Amino acid sequence: MNIWYALVDLLPFEWAQPGSMFFMKNALLAVLVITPLFGILSTMVVHSRMSFFSDALGHSAFTGMAIGALCGFHEPTWAAVVFAIFFALLFNLVKRRSALASDTVIGVFSSTAVALGIFLSTLNGRSFTRFNALLVGDILSVEPAKVGLLALILLLVVGLWLASFNQLMLSAVHPALADSRGVRVFWQETVFSMAIAVVVTLSMTWVGLLVINSLLVLPGAAARNVARNMWQYHLFSLLGAILAGVAGLMTSYYAGGSAGAAITLYLAVWFALTFLVWKK
Repeated sequence: MNIWYALVDLLPFEWAQPGSMFFMKNALLAVLVITPLFGILSTMVVHSRMSFFSDALGHSAFTGMAIGALCGFHEPTWAAVVFAIFFALLFNLVKRRSALASDTVIGVFSSTAVALGIFLSTLNGRSFTRFNALLVGDILSVEPAKVGLLALILLLVVGLWLASFNQLMLSAVHPALADSRGVRVFWQETVFSMAIAVVVTLSMTWVGLLVINSLLVLPGAAARNVARNMWQYHLFSLLGAILAGVAGLMTSYYAGGSAGAAITLYLAVWFALTFLVWKK
């Protein structure tokens, strides 16, 4: 972290002065780690038509936090991670074994997860207000250890993406053809779902449950408007997520608003601009 602080000290901002406002410097590093994760995963979410699934994962992560708090865990985030992974596995299993459409299965799981989370968090007359911070998020509260964990997850996701990108794309476009080519579609979808579950759960407390789904949809949706090939598709999604993340953090600091909401608004503007370019 000392190397990072030394680099940030070179920036021309008052919060970047040496020996001060380490929370802002940690938040900037977190943004530079989180937004590439969302940029990479967003292309697969949009291409696989899993936009509502990421939203359902956010609800399951909230339920996991409620379970962890009810069990008295000092760090309920890990209970949320485990529950979100279980949720992703169960969803893929039910979707594969059921004749229902994917959006119907997602609706069943999402509504069940949020209802269970609200019930557990208010059990025995408990107040729901202690979970209000999860809805909005606070990226300024990020700790260096959590940033390091997200950096490790970023490396793992990039490795997963490089190793199985073609299989994931083929599974999303034509599952039957992927099966005939020897691709294990179920396990490809399951591993990808688990990656989304972990990223959503760990970043929920900083970005906010209300807007976290948009961060998994808007970068890829905007990139798809202007990209002419797969390379541009992923590049534009990655750059759009990073630029919106940095701009949103700066806006949040100077305007005093939610960082997650500010990042989402910048991504919405980015989507509108790319849509206009595509129409032209």
